Amino acid sequence: MENMFSWLLCFFILCGVLCLLGYQLICLADLETDYINHYDTAPRINVVILPEFISQGVLCLLYALSGQWFILLMSIPYLCYNIRSYMRNRYLIDVTEIYNNIGREKTRRLFKLYYLISLMLLSIGWVIYTHADHPFD
Repeated sequence: MENMFSWLLCFFILCGVLCLLGYQLICLADLETDYINHYDTAPRINVVILPEFISQGVLCLLYALSGQWFILLMSIPYLCYNIRSYMRNRYLIDVTEIYNNIGREKTRRLFKLYYLISLMLLSIGWVIYTHADHPFD
C-alpha cells in the first residue's frame, strides 16, 4: 500500500509541474498575441520557475526513495538541465529581452512539457505493469 501511496504522491507532484509549465506557456502565448505586456509577463513567469525546479528535485528524490529506478533514470536529464540553467543563471526571463527570445523560450517550455507528458505516461504504464494482479486476457 505504501508503494501505491508514494506513486500517487509522485503523480500529483508531476501534475503540479505540468501545470506550472502550462502556466508559463499560456503567459508566453498571451505575450505573443499582445494580450498582456512584457512588464507583466516576465514577473509572472519568473515567480513559478523556482517552484518548478524545486518540485522536480523533490520528485526525483521521491522516485529514489520509493525505489522507482527506471522512472528516476528517465527524469534525471530534466533535473540536470534545470540544475545547469540555475547554476549558469539562465533560468529567469529578462523583461528587456523577452520579445527577442520568445520563440526560444516557448520551444524550451514545449520540449519540457512533452518530456514530462511522456514521463507521466511512462509512469502510469509502469504502475499498471507492476501492480497488476493478473495479466490482461
